[in-house]
Amino acid sequence: MKKLDSHSHSKVGSLLKNWNTFLVVILILEFVIFGAANPKFLRIPLLLSSVNDFIAICLISLFVTFVMITGGIDIQAGSIVGLTSIIIGVAWQDFGFNIWGAVVLAIVAAALCGALSGFFIAYCRVQAMVVTLGGSFLYAGLALLVSTLSSTESYQGISGFPDSFKALTKFKLFDVIPSQLLIFAAMTFIAYLLLHKSKYGRKVFLVGVNPQAAEFSGINSRLIILSTYVLSAISAAIAGIVLTSYLGTAKSDLGSTLTMNIITACVLGGTLSTGGKGSAIGTALASLIIGLLRFGLPLCFKINTQYLDIPIGVLLVVVVVGRAVFNMPGTAVFMAKLKGKFQPKAKAAQ
Repeated sequence: MKKLDSHSHSKVGSLLKNWNTFLVVILILEFVIFGAANPKFLRIPLLLSSVNDFIAICLISLFVTFVMITGGIDIQAGSIVGLTSIIIGVAWQDFGFNIWGAVVLAIVAAALCGALSGFFIAYCRVQAMVVTLGGSFLYAGLALLVSTLSSTESYQGISGFPDSFKALTKFKLFDVIPSQLLIFAAMTFIAYLLLHKSKYGRKVFLVGVNPQAAEFSGINSRLIILSTYVLSAISAAIAGIVLTSYLGTAKSDLGSTLTMNIITACVLGGTLSTGGKGSAIGTALASLIIGLLRFGLPLCFKINTQYLDIPIGVLLVVVVVGRAVFNMPGTAVFMAKLKGKFQPKAKAAQ
């Protein structure tokens, strides 16, 4: 049994490595194609500053991957970004909190939101899609409710934050690398350690593969599932903090357009929507691919930004359908026959 497990584990590991290599190739192709279309794309300062436009996708998708590996889905993260942002603004401006106290309050509130949704999914056995869809409306509504407590009109946003808070995203390592990229690198490292190098990560994968087997192994699968939604919500809170600091404005609708991009990054990164398989590095690479796509298309091909969801949607459909086709038994038989046709020719040539 152990031999079988180790063999299947190594097989999954090799597949993930191959998929990550494929993602690196796509990333390189983006640089080649966009760079050839417009040399401005390859300007390092401009390229690094573009990170600000898609950093939220990068940060959140890392931990939504955990959720999807357990067989769930999280479409409420975007609403938690806005809730985090407006809590920081209102707590600081209208309730007299120290700015870092307001940040801590926002993270705690986000974690509670994740725990609430996770509880219904894990302990009440309600479908994740239903709970997180409801959560996306609930938390977006809460964000609007919190904004009514402010003396500033909600459409204007709360601004005038202290320099110490805005410095969070103004710092540049060696005067080149923005702090947002450093935060992304740190979170990728943490996600990688948690998912691939810890007992917790092994439990997450086992729950995704077979929850009953996980229970028989002494794993509290319900607690593991709940914890993934908490981690996802905290990552959304961090994204909300970074966006609020960078923009210098707190708004309740800050993350309203992120959902499809986050799910696409997870799926493109190699995470199965049915659970049991995923990679932190794959998701990180996929989120960069999506981010550069969103940056490169308007810059190099003059595509209007309001149409950028179209290529992202096409990418999501192609990856999901392509993976389903390759997993069909008929495809495996066809590939084996194709391989058999070419092998005799290769031997004859030798």
